[in-house]
Amino acid sequence: MESAPVLLESKSSPINLLNEMQQLRLLGHLCDVTVSVEYQGVRAEFPAHKAVLAATSKFFKEVFLNEKPVDGPRSNVFLNEVQVADFASFLEFVYTARVEVEEDRVQRMLEIAEKLKCLDLSETCFQLKKQMLESVLLELQNFSESQNSEEEGAARPSAAPAAEAERDPPDSATARPGHGASPEGPAAKSKEKV
Repeated sequence: MESAPVLLESKSSPINLLNEMQQLRLLGHLCDVTVSVEYQGVRAEFPAHKAVLAATSKFFKEVFLNEKPVDGPRSNVFLNEVQVADFASFLEFVYTARVEVEEDRVQRMLEIAEKLKCLDLSETCFQLKKQMLESVLLELQNFSESQNSEEEGAARPSAAPAAEAERDPPDSATARPGHGASPEGPAAKSKEKV
């Protein structure tokens, strides 16, 4: 009699795998590719793993699947017009699924994600840019509303006494004490309205 199959699934395994691959890369162990980047005379080399790059970037996948066998086990890829800091951030993202960059670099990270065809990084940058834009729009809306309320508040006090003066001129019978009106009549009304 066979028992029913059960699912064994690890929630921590994917993150553990990424962490271990990142440690191997940082120590230079089992790296089988060196990516050289150059931008405006600044050049750097980054050891990495073909499998990680190919799994996270369609650009690298195409390069590695179409490369001819070379003499050694390690191959080289050259990238021009990619800033060293941006590629370092790209590598950190593909090896850890997270990277911290300055706000003004988000657009450049989106560009490198598109150049290297890294859908995860592209999606992450797009969502962050959307959040940043929504935040700016909300701040502008709040600023605009506060400006409108300040303008309305400044306009009300000067308009209210003028309207009252038109309704109850000072020399009218209702405004003078002793003719059935309280001495605080119009003044009490204007205090209530303000």
